[in-house]
Amino acid sequence: MENNVRIKPDLQFIKELQEVGGDAVKKCYQCATCSVACPLSPSDNPYPRKEMVWAQWGLKDKLVNDIDIWLCHNCGTCSDLCPRGARPGDMLAALRNMAYQKLVTPSIIGKWMSSAKGLPFLIGIPAVLYLLIWLIMAGVRGSFFPLKDGEIVFGHLFPGDFTIDPIFGLVFLFMAWTFYKGIKKLVASFKDQPRVFNVGDKSERPSMLECFIDVVRNEIATHAKWKECGETDEADDQKFKGHITVMYAFLALLIVTSIVAGAHWGGKIFSFIAPLGHTPMPLWSPVKLLANVGAILLLYGLTQLTKRRLNQDDSKQGSTYYDWYLLGVIWAIAITGVMSELLRLMGIAGLAYPMYYLHLIAVFMMLAYLPWSKLGHLVYRTAALTYARYIGRVPMPVREEKTFTL
Repeated sequence: MENNVRIKPDLQFIKELQEVGGDAVKKCYQCATCSVACPLSPSDNPYPRKEMVWAQWGLKDKLVNDIDIWLCHNCGTCSDLCPRGARPGDMLAALRNMAYQKLVTPSIIGKWMSSAKGLPFLIGIPAVLYLLIWLIMAGVRGSFFPLKDGEIVFGHLFPGDFTIDPIFGLVFLFMAWTFYKGIKKLVASFKDQPRVFNVGDKSERPSMLECFIDVVRNEIATHAKWKECGETDEADDQKFKGHITVMYAFLALLIVTSIVAGAHWGGKIFSFIAPLGHTPMPLWSPVKLLANVGAILLLYGLTQLTKRRLNQDDSKQGSTYYDWYLLGVIWAIAITGVMSELLRLMGIAGLAYPMYYLHLIAVFMMLAYLPWSKLGHLVYRTAALTYARYIGRVPMPVREEKTFTL
């Protein structure tokens, strides 16, 4: 007896997909050029051809549970070669944008992140919070631009013990818990993905930890997969240099922040480590030197990424609000951070404190809203790539073996 499959297109899903970057999906006529051109797409059920037809039909359930949307590195080769200008790379990016919005709660943050209309709310929360702190501490210090022993000390107006550390500590815990829920939900959505088994191989399947280590070593730390994405041109080179430089810049700044916070609080117990966390630091301090190197790397990487966005051909690969929002926030962090230091060194309190206030707002926006932003792919894609290796969708770098799929 013939089995009938009933297809229920979700028209609202198609509209939402088009709004976040998949506006050209209807142009696809299933020539399969995109799947053939992609050097990373598996030979079994390759992407993005199947995702394009699923999107045209509004098959939301198929797409939101599809692990392949996370395997794409968005190099743009498929979009460059598409004869219809359907931009399959943008469609996969749009699907990831939708995932960022709806993967975790509170969903209102995802809604604010989806368009410029939500920007006043995203800025307003930290702006009001730190303005209240500024007003309170100005009353305590007797000035909106106080000096401590004749010097500008940001901790004198925004004390680490009472304002910076507790607030960002809670923000970090909120971010970590939200990512935990998001990863758990993401991996659960992959439960129906087929698994690949090795024929004649008596060795055990790699553990999740081994898969994670492989992802970090071969994907994140080196961005090696990007070198496999077709021919490299100037735009691809800018993207590669920009992403890897920004990543290591943030790693350097994370180390600096961890040293300062660890020494500050640890110094309350072990006094000999307290000087490591004392701010402001002299320019020759190793921690300060690392911070300045991180800032320079950040500015360089942002310049490369921005140049690529400004010079790209929008008919082949477009830029969405998500792209510019993330670049804007990171630019705000970099510029306000550098300017805060320079204005402090020049002794211009009337500008240094407002600049530091803006810096706090930008850092809050990046951390608190990270699970809903495009930068969240650093966590979600890592989880997806790890699971893809675990089930055999992406092979681990081992000897060649015969496989079959169930």
